[in-house]
Formats: sequence, structure tokens, C-alpha cells
Amino acid sequence: MLCTLAAKLRDEQIGEIEALERSLGVPVLAFACHDAAPAELTDEKIGELHATEERLGVSLVALKN
Repeated sequence: MLCTLAAKLRDEQIGEIEALERSLGVPVLAFACHDAAPAELTDEKIGELHATEERLGVSLVALKN
């Protein structure tokens, strides 16, 4: 399972999360989870992935097709 920040929220969902934040007094993040399996990579390909992460300043996940 892979979870990412929820990007496609409806206005009423955003409003409900904002109301929860006000009630709790802290920021709240919304995540959406998806069935996903990691790709099997060679050590060389893993190194390539890590180098790209370093250059871009992000975390990357390679998935099976």
C-alpha cells in the first residue's frame, strides 16, 4: 500500500478538514492510499533512483507495472 497527500479533495471535504484543524488547534494532513507493489530493481537501478532523489530533493518510489 502506498499513501500520498490527497490532491483531489472537494470543497466540502477541505472545509471539514479546516474545521477539524480549528477544533484541534493543529494542522491536519489528508492522505489517500492505493494498492501498489514496489518494483524489483537491480543495485545499479536503485543507485540511479537514489541519485535522482538527491538531485531533486524528493523521495521516489518505483512501482511494478
